[in-house]
Amino acid sequence: MQVEVVKSKIHRVRVTGADLNYIGSITIDEDLMDAANIIRGEKIQVVNNNNGERLETYVIPGPRGSGELTLNGAAARKVAVGDILILITYARMDIEEARSFNPALVFPNEETNLLQ
Repeated sequence: MQVEVVKSKIHRVRVTGADLNYIGSITIDEDLMDAANIIRGEKIQVVNNNNGERLETYVIPGPRGSGELTLNGAAARKVAVGDILILITYARMDIEEARSFNPALVFPNEETNLLQ
C-alpha cells in the first residue's frame, strides 16, 4: 500500500509579488527550494494564512538570495503582497518507508524570506 505524506514545507513566508499577466506558477527563491528539497516544476500546495485560500500550482526558481515569492497568473488573484503563506509538497511512498521518512521543514525569516 502507498500513502501520500508531506515531503517538504516552507513555513510562513511573505508574498513579495503577484503577477497576473504571467503564464502561471509560483516563483520561489532557489535557496528556499534547495533547503526544502523542492525541484523546478514540482507541484506545490499554497496555503494563505491571511485569507484562508488554498491552491495548487507548480514551482519555478527565482534568483538565489532574493527572498522572492511571487504568485503568477490566476493565482495572483488569491494573494496580496505581504500575505503570509505556507508552502507544502507531498510524495507517495510505501507505508513502511513513510513510517521513517522525515520531511524537509524550512522556517525562513518571516520578514525577508531568507534562510536563517
